Amino acid sequence: MIDAAVIGGGISGLAAAHELRRWGYEVCVLERQQRAGGNAISERIDGFLMEHGPSSMSGADGAVAELTRVLGIDGQRCDLGANVRYRYLTRSDHLHRIRTQPFAFLLSNYLSWRARVRLAAEWLVPARSDTADESVAHFCRRRFGAEFAAAVVDPLLGGLRAARAEETSMSACFPALAAMERKHGSVIGALYANRAAGRTMPGRRLYSWRDGVANLPRALAASLDSLVRTGVAVRRIRPRGRGYSIDAGGGASILARAVILATQPHVAATLLQDIDTDTADAAAAIDAPPMAVVFLGYRRHQVEHPLDGLGYLTAEREGRAVSGTLFNSTMFPGRAPSGCIALTAYLGGARSPSLARLPERDLIALAREEFHELLGARGAPVVAKIRQWARSLPQYRLGHESKLAILQAAGARNPGVFITGNYFRGPSMTNCIEQARATALRAAAFLRDSTARGATSGCGPRGLDASPRPADLAAEG
Repeated sequence: MIDAAVIGGGISGLAAAHELRRWGYEVCVLERQQRAGGNAISERIDGFLMEHGPSSMSGADGAVAELTRVLGIDGQRCDLGANVRYRYLTRSDHLHRIRTQPFAFLLSNYLSWRARVRLAAEWLVPARSDTADESVAHFCRRRFGAEFAAAVVDPLLGGLRAARAEETSMSACFPALAAMERKHGSVIGALYANRAAGRTMPGRRLYSWRDGVANLPRALAASLDSLVRTGVAVRRIRPRGRGYSIDAGGGASILARAVILATQPHVAATLLQDIDTDTADAAAAIDAPPMAVVFLGYRRHQVEHPLDGLGYLTAEREGRAVSGTLFNSTMFPGRAPSGCIALTAYLGGARSPSLARLPERDLIALAREEFHELLGARGAPVVAKIRQWARSLPQYRLGHESKLAILQAAGARNPGVFITGNYFRGPSMTNCIEQARATALRAAAFLRDSTARGATSGCGPRGLDASPRPADLAAEG
């Protein structure tokens, strides 16, 4: 019997296993695909670098900074390019340029003067008194005005979460902003109060690695070495004695004192069905609509636009197929050969899931048409590659927090069962790592306590001291 089995070899599962192993526990990772890393796939194509899933990391401190230092990959890091000076939003078949500076929306003519006055007057809007769940769209209309909600927040949700603002829970998706209203009565008021107290909003600097974001899960998998078992499709999990029996297919089974589920929610729902139907139902209720990623590489002279930003986002009301585009070769070095540029378009998600299922040739045609119209792209791209995800980003719809409460209580109903993934604190790799580390801490505490009670033997090589103390989270290297 091992200490912990982690099911799912994406960034969440690998990070959780890495933490438990560092603390001295015997662990294994079971991944059904032939490679670990989940959706973090970075592929070289004729000198171009395509990111099939996430394209960057955010933040450069805390748990992620410690992890990359331990893995020894900081020397391969690359920061956001110096030419990223603007953000772009689509309106009336044109791209509107907005500087990446505080209060830039107040100075830009992207919003009408009425919308800018309404935005500046947010601090005068009374705070909401009830605590019922509220959509992102409703929150932003109430606090910032209808035009800002439709023209800025809606494309932001479409680009960051493949989501619709009308359907997304404010408290689940943007808890910090919701808390500002509760505490200060105003988001702008909270920002001024923080500044007066010498506090600022935490920075989220974007960065990556020379060979893409897959460098991180690749380094994690290498550090775990033979503890990661790929090509293993877990079929069932059943309580057995003081642990769990995991059916790994082909007549093989693994006994573990604890199980960490780090899979997509629909997979977790299937595996939990024999253990806890309430938790299984909560996981099954989290939707993840399909998404298509269209990567196109052009020679620089084929594209008129200066490409001096991260990319552009489009509001749903514009009626376009592409919800957002990244200027990959502007964001980070090494994304395109000399004299070339790289672009990635995203289609589908909660707005229009059927688009993501179109044939590849149709998806390429839609992206080429869009780039011709908005970016002045001429001629055929030199590289074209498609990734169609049957399930993409999980949706934090209204009522999401009640589902999370059930999922987070799974361990109380089934001691030794823990769940982590991108449907807890956000889909970014940074959030996944932070959530995975917190989950590993709870699993370590369970293993320590069960050993102390004499429930079973087989503690890790560090014995009863294997679980970290709270201070260990910051101090241990």
